[in-house]
Amino acid sequence: MIRLQGISKQYRTDTVATAALRGIDLEVARGEFTAIMGPSGCGKSTLLNLIGLLDAPDAGRLWLDDQEVGSLDESGRAALRKRHIGFIFQSFNLIEELTVAENIELALRYHGIAAAERRARVAEAMDQVGIAHRAGHRPSQLSGGQQQRVAVGRAVVARPALILADEPTGNLDSVNGEEVMRMLRALNEAGTTVLMVTHTPAHADHARRVIQLIDGQVVGDRRSAVAA
Repeated sequence: MIRLQGISKQYRTDTVATAALRGIDLEVARGEFTAIMGPSGCGKSTLLNLIGLLDAPDAGRLWLDDQEVGSLDESGRAALRKRHIGFIFQSFNLIEELTVAENIELALRYHGIAAAERRARVAEAMDQVGIAHRAGHRPSQLSGGQQQRVAVGRAVVARPALILADEPTGNLDSVNGEEVMRMLRALNEAGTTVLMVTHTPAHADHARRVIQLIDGQVVGDRRSAVAA
């Protein structure tokens, strides 16, 4: 589903260039649950942003579902993101002025889906993540765990083939963190490809594959026959 060949990325200021990724070669098959680990500053989030088409590489080639996407312009990347990818971030990125249902529905607003179908999909997503009883609440009326449930619902409501999760449990206590991991496991078991950045070994153990990054390079790639 995802293939990277010689992917490099630098960030530049007026006086210095910092290499975030250095010639990454990587393939992720459809239906995998893959965790990316490594120390802060090793390039994990940069890698996720490139795969999520939020940024473009400086060098190398990137394919998504057999389409080369690394050289697409912003409008082309945005069109593919909308159709294929759902995002879950450490910060929940919910809009306070909108209710739970409205925050989730926002992900469908740009898909040209009729209002009745949007309502049905939102109801399904809220049931899926266990937040339907809070449909009319605002984000400030929710706990951190509930807010992340809304964020997961927003990510899955458009039924993307790929979920990218960047430290999805970073702002949660251990109980709510494990609940988010169970939701990601369930999504993967239903057929969604999941690629997750995490610092937490116990959460990485939920994945069937763990990729280790150091200094912008892949230094480890292990698979488990059965996830924990």
